[in-house]
Amino acid sequence: MVFKGLAIIAVLFFIYLIFFKKSRESEVSHKKAKKEEKISDIMEECPTCKTYISKNEAILSNGKYFCSKECLK
Repeated sequence: MVFKGLAIIAVLFFIYLIFFKKSRESEVSHKKAKKEEKISDIMEECPTCKTYISKNEAILSNGKYFCSKECLK
């Protein structure tokens, strides 16, 4: 009786590992890719104030990257 209960628990545990391990692996790889994406941001110099800003956060105008609306004016 006890052995039967342990066997059922073991089978359920293996089923859990099979179905949910893949989703955990994809979450981890997605988080890792997102971190690498942040690290690989290209920095551009604002022509007005000479500070560097990520291209993703900069304002593009006439082929130049500005750090803020004030610098754009």
